[in-house]
Amino acid sequence: MAAASKSSQTAKNVVLALLALWSVVSLIIIVVWATSPDLKSSARCRAELQEVTEKLEGAKVVYGKNKVALEELLEETKEQRDVLRADLLVMGGRLNATNATLEECRLENVVLNWNISALQEKVELLRQTETNLTAQIVLQEDYIEALQQNVTEAGHQTESCSSLRAAAESQMLAAQSQTRACESRQQYQHKQLQKCKEVESEAPELEQADRESSAPPTLSGIPALMLLLCSALHLIT
Repeated sequence: MAAASKSSQTAKNVVLALLALWSVVSLIIIVVWATSPDLKSSARCRAELQEVTEKLEGAKVVYGKNKVALEELLEETKEQRDVLRADLLVMGGRLNATNATLEECRLENVVLNWNISALQEKVELLRQTETNLTAQIVLQEDYIEALQQNVTEAGHQTESCSSLRAAAESQMLAAQSQTRACESRQQYQHKQLQKCKEVESEAPELEQADRESSAPPTLSGIPALMLLLCSALHLIT
């Protein structure tokens, strides 16, 4: 914008200088022709002066028009310069805003890079945790499999113990039945023993009575038989 203003001002100055130079040259020619009577006649000089005057007037008119055109061009150039300055101010504001946005973006990039680094570390930590958990899961699966095996063995052992318990209960019931039978038999034998003891205590008296009585010989052998039977029961018990 400054270069355009400077070039328009230079062009204006050059045109003004050329017009001034042309006016001076025209005046010099007129003066030379006017001061040289030997070369020209007065009528011719007047004609040429008239011509030069007309040319000078025409040049003045052209100079005026050129001046007005140059002034208008200068005014337009100033307006364009003002517009360009306003545009430059707007562009400067936009540039500042862009720079601020770029700075914010740079800071956001720094924060994002930091977040990415933190997330990468967290992902690595999670990967290690996953590895550890996988190993623990494998160990837990092995432990669960061992527990299942133990439970299975315990179930078999429980079934075996139940069977043994049932057998033991059956044997206990059988033993209880045998015990009751033995107790009943023992009671019966005890009663028989008591009877035998009573018979033994009564045997001498019976023998004495038999000897004194006149009973047949067959009845005298009964006490001896009872005594023998009681002795046998006593030996069995």
